[in-house]
Amino acid sequence: MDPILIKLAKLLPRLEDVEELLDNEVEARYILKKAISFMENCESSKCVDEEEIRYLICALVDRNWERIHTGHFSSVPLNIRKIYAIGCYFKIFFLLLESTDPGQREICSGILDEAQLLGCMEDWSELKISLMQYLDDEKVGASVPLPILMPSTRLQSTCDIPQMEAPSLNEFKTQCFTPRQPTLLLNTIKHWPAMEKWLDLNYLLQIAGNRTVPIEIGSNYASDEWSQQLVKIRDFLQRQFGSEEGSQEIEYLAQHELFSQIPALKKDISIPDYCTISGDDPPGAVDIKAWLGPAGTISPMHYDPKHNLLCQVFGSKKIILAAPEDTDKLYPHDSEFLGNTSQIDAASLDFEKYPLVKEVKFYDLLLQPGDCLYMPPKWWHYVRSEAPSFSVSFWWE
Repeated sequence: MDPILIKLAKLLPRLEDVEELLDNEVEARYILKKAISFMENCESSKCVDEEEIRYLICALVDRNWERIHTGHFSSVPLNIRKIYAIGCYFKIFFLLLESTDPGQREICSGILDEAQLLGCMEDWSELKISLMQYLDDEKVGASVPLPILMPSTRLQSTCDIPQMEAPSLNEFKTQCFTPRQPTLLLNTIKHWPAMEKWLDLNYLLQIAGNRTVPIEIGSNYASDEWSQQLVKIRDFLQRQFGSEEGSQEIEYLAQHELFSQIPALKKDISIPDYCTISGDDPPGAVDIKAWLGPAGTISPMHYDPKHNLLCQVFGSKKIILAAPEDTDKLYPHDSEFLGNTSQIDAASLDFEKYPLVKEVKFYDLLLQPGDCLYMPPKWWHYVRSEAPSFSVSFWWE
């Protein structure tokens, strides 16, 4: 076995690491026990039944993929997602035992991405990072370099909510969090390395280009034409920001946990201290989401159940807010999936179709690089990118 693979194999889960996970999972226990034993003995040339174990691992991955896709994703038991991820790890290793050529690495990279998107890999982050580095050993580049964006000049614009210049923790708590007052926090993340690094889209390409992510097709997720696809970030960047920019349908990397998938990018940001202020004791986890796309991407008027700090790295976004008290006048969709989304177009109000909207108080603002918008739970917001844009949102309770 390749010495690097031997080193990586030592990071694979051992049977004692997954014993509790495999309670009542007789089939998974049998297969993983054989696979773990195989990997432990492979270095000493005592490998037996490789073809049979490879087949069983592939069957385990396929079986748990089906279980994940039965019913709503949020209701899938965590142990099934973890078993799926472990199975993917072993499947990757068996493929690499066959070959480590670039084509095989590409296949393995896709399996690793799917394990991250569908599985749960938090218990084996060291293995995930090491395997990602091994599979992405070849630098990713574009045949034609991607543009390096120019830093934006701050625009004068109206803002219908309070503005504060990088408030202290106590100021944020007393003036924003406790009264649940939406506030524009100016020049709050200018210290992030991302503010400079991410302007060079070739940097994003090199760090993240090989990763597969879910991309929204179409400018508005509430429209009939909207869809989703899994694509390589390199293809998404080339289509939306490359030489043929504007000739493609709008695509949006939206509400994606990009930073858990690509830890190298997480080093370029930091969780704002404001997210430590919580109604819970101790505070719960902070969900970090990425939003990357060209000009014209739209998030229709909707609300989130948690506190939301939307931080702008590059580009700008027009935002329209409405208070929770006006929910009934904003005509939420009846469906469960879109129950937190309004039927109105906040940028072009139709009073004949939605007469109660006349009674709603709307608040307009422009979110610019270095700024953060604090939105309390259940505040409605419409978001439209005015230029190529990268935002990071932090949700917490």
